[in-house]
Amino acid sequence: MSSKERINAAKRKQVESLTRGFRGIIAFLFGMSGIINILALTGAIYMLQIYDRALGSGSVPTLLALSALAIGLYFFQGLFDILRSQMLVRIGARLDRKIAPMAHQVAIDMPRFGFSTSEALERGRDVDTVRGFLGSQGPVALFDLPWMPLFLLFVYSLHPLLGALTAGGAFVLTMLTLTTELMTRKLSASTHQAAIERNSIADSNARNADVLKAMGFAGRAIQRFNRANDDHLELHARTNDISGTFGAMSRVLRMMLQSAVLGLGAFLTIKGELSAGAIIAASVASARALAPIDLAIGNWKQVVGARAAFGRLKETVTALASIQEPMELPAPKTTLKVEGVTVSAPGSGRVLLSDVDFKLHAGQAVGVIGPSGGGKTTLVRALTGIWPVLRGSVRLDDAELTQWDDSALGGFVGYLPQDVALMDATIGENISRFAEMPDPQGVVAAAQAAGVHEMIVRLPEGYSTRLGPLGMSLSGGQRQRIGLARALYGDPFLVVLDEPNSNLDSEGENALTKAIEGIRARGGIAVIVAHRPSALAAVDMVAVVQGGRMSAFGKKEEVIGPKVVETPPEPQKTGRGAPAPTKLAGAAS
Repeated sequence: MSSKERINAAKRKQVESLTRGFRGIIAFLFGMSGIINILALTGAIYMLQIYDRALGSGSVPTLLALSALAIGLYFFQGLFDILRSQMLVRIGARLDRKIAPMAHQVAIDMPRFGFSTSEALERGRDVDTVRGFLGSQGPVALFDLPWMPLFLLFVYSLHPLLGALTAGGAFVLTMLTLTTELMTRKLSASTHQAAIERNSIADSNARNADVLKAMGFAGRAIQRFNRANDDHLELHARTNDISGTFGAMSRVLRMMLQSAVLGLGAFLTIKGELSAGAIIAASVASARALAPIDLAIGNWKQVVGARAAFGRLKETVTALASIQEPMELPAPKTTLKVEGVTVSAPGSGRVLLSDVDFKLHAGQAVGVIGPSGGGKTTLVRALTGIWPVLRGSVRLDDAELTQWDDSALGGFVGYLPQDVALMDATIGENISRFAEMPDPQGVVAAAQAAGVHEMIVRLPEGYSTRLGPLGMSLSGGQRQRIGLARALYGDPFLVVLDEPNSNLDSEGENALTKAIEGIRARGGIAVIVAHRPSALAAVDMVAVVQGGRMSAFGKKEEVIGPKVVETPPEPQKTGRGAPAPTKLAGAAS
C-alpha cells in the first residue's frame, strides 16, 4: 500500500471513529421509536373502542377496563419517550467528550495557518451545536418519520378514502420540508459565515480595547461591527422568514387536514360506510401521522445547522488523520541547521523569507538583526515550527522538525514571542508549561535564570499567584521575564527569543545576558532577535535579515564591528532624576 493510500485509509478510519460505538445505540433508539409510535396508536384505538363498544353496549365495566388499559399504555409510552430523550442527551455528551479535544487541537493550530481566532473557535461551537441538537426535538422528529406509514395503514384500515386523504396531506407536507431544505441551505451557510466575520471584528475590538479607548476611535470600531452585524441579521432574518413561513404553512395544512378527515369521516358515516368512533380515531391517527413532518419543519433550522456543524467536524477529524505519528527520536544535542528555508505567510501565500541558510553548533548563540519587516519574526516562526516552510528545512541534529510530534519537540525548544501572552493560570503552571508532574526545583531554577524569582516570591501567593487573562495584572517587563522563565524551563536545547528585552530595564537585561550565557554554557543553542544592542552581549554570532533574505552571517565582531557590545550599566540619575544616556558599542539594526 502506497503512502497516499495509507493516509486515505487513515482518514476513512478516523471519520468512521466519529460514529463508532454509536451505531448500535442508534439502532436501539430506532427500535424504541417504533415501540413509542405503536403505543401512540393508543388514543385512536381508545376512541374507537369507547364510541363503538362502550357507548354502544352501555357497559361501565367495559369503559373502566378500556380506560385502565389506555392509562397503562400511555404510561409506558411516556416512559419510553423519557428514556429516548435521556439517551439522546447522553449521546450528545459522549460525542462531545470524544470530539471536543480534537476540535480544540485544530482550533489551536488554525491561527498559525492564517485563520482568525473566531474561525478557530467555531470548531468548538460546532461541537456545542451538534450536542445541543441531539438534546432537542429535532432527532425525535427524524426517528419518528420512518414510522409514519404505520399510522397511514391504520387510517387506511378504517377506510381507503381516509387513508388516501391522509397520504396526500403527508405528501404535501413532505414537499414543504424539501422546499424548506432547498431554500435555506445556501442561506444557512452564508449566515454562518457572516456570524464568523462579525465575531472576528468583535474579538479584534475586545483585544485592542486599550488602543480604541486611548485614541478615541472606539465609535468607528463599533460602526464597523454594526455593519457586519447588520449583514448577519439580514441573512438570519431571511433564513428564519423562510423556515417560519413554511412552518406556519405546515401547521395550517395539518389543521385543515384534520378537519378534512373529520368532514370526510362524517360524510362516510352518513353514507353508512364508517362508524362514529372511526371518525375520531381517524382524526387522532392522521394528526399523529403528520406530527413528525410538522415537527421536522419547525426544527429544520437546527437540523441544517447540526448537519453543517457535523460536516465541519468530519473535516476536522480528516485533517488530524493526515498527520502521521513520527517515530520517537533521541533528544538533539549538537546542531541546528537551516537549509534553504523559504517561508510564506499563511492565508495570503506571500513569500516573506527566501533561501535562508546557516548552521549553529551546541554552545553557540546568534543575534538576528535587521530592519522592521525584514523577516526576522518569520524566521523565528520557522525555527520553532509555528509556520511550515514552503521550501527547505529546519533540522535539529539532521532531523527535520516534522520528525518529532509537538509534545516531544516542545521539550527541546524554548520560545519567547514578541507579544508575551501568559495563560490564565498560576505563575508556576505557566513556567512549567502545564506539566502534569511539574518539577518544583526546575520551575525555581528557570525563574532564577530569568531573574524573576525574587519578584515572584514577594507576591502574596508566590508561584501560586493566578495571573488572570493574558497576565494583565503584571507589568510588561514582569510578563516578559516570566515568559523567559517559561522558555528556559527544562533546559531546552534550542531557545528562540524574539525581542526579549523590549520591556526590560537594565536589571532585566543583565538577567537576560546571564540566561543566554547559561544556555551556551550547558551546550544549548540560542537564537535572539534584537533591535537593542544590549541583547547581543552574550552572543558569538550575528545574522542580518533584511528584505526577506539573510544578507550576512558570521562572528559578531566581523558582522557588526570589532567592538564587543556591552551590557549597559545601571543607569545613573542626572538632573531631574532622568537616567543618564549610555553609549553602546556596535549597532544592531
